[in-house]
Amino acid sequence: MFRSEPPTDVPFTVDLTRESLRTGKIRELIARYDASFETLTDDQLAASRAAMFPEAGAPTGDVWLFGYGSLIWNPAIEYAEKRCLTVRGYHRRFCLRTHLGRGTPDLPGLVLGLDRGGCCRGVAFRIPKDRVASELDIVWRREMVTDAYVPRWLRASGPEGSVDAIGFVINRRHDRYAGDLTESEVADVLARAGGFLGPCSEYLFNTVEHLRDLAIPDAGLERLAKAVVERQQSGGSGSGPGEERR
Repeated sequence: MFRSEPPTDVPFTVDLTRESLRTGKIRELIARYDASFETLTDDQLAASRAAMFPEAGAPTGDVWLFGYGSLIWNPAIEYAEKRCLTVRGYHRRFCLRTHLGRGTPDLPGLVLGLDRGGCCRGVAFRIPKDRVASELDIVWRREMVTDAYVPRWLRASGPEGSVDAIGFVINRRHDRYAGDLTESEVADVLARAGGFLGPCSEYLFNTVEHLRDLAIPDAGLERLAKAVVERQQSGGSGSGPGEERR
């Protein structure tokens, strides 16, 4: 088990909940405190969602959503079913810099994205038809604050069969794409950075623990978690082994 301490140099903290997403609070905070971020408007979010359903302009049935990071342990949506499924052609990677949510302008953090190559085991959530509109609105307000991610239809497969699921792939052209960092450099950032949503290490440790619980551990994230704990212990900051902070 792991534990992360809350950041001490961040003036406020916010919980990532249905309410804070639905009301646009997260987006408002980012727009207010990070002028370098161009947040998407409600109209742009609606157009982006509609583009995923080109024939009807809106979903006409149940929709699957693929989670590979915080969606696994904090989905913040209402769903009818979830399955452990694998997406091929993309892998989970800490490749997006964040100056607020899990970092600060002085010490940007990193969050996960789906990047090219390999495969990724994660959790797919089935959103029932009568909840699709409201739940996808929440998802888009969470994932598409800016254009750092690109929504895609992904083929997700498992023992029960395959489904087409919406997943959010990293935009490699975004100026905060950090795919050139080494694993050691990523560990350095995750050990130290934190923002109004909490420490980067908490984000990592939660993902590692929940993937273990689901019996779909990620070897790369396991290495990162070990490296982060070592850095935090040797540096006298952050955390050591113990109960993780939820």
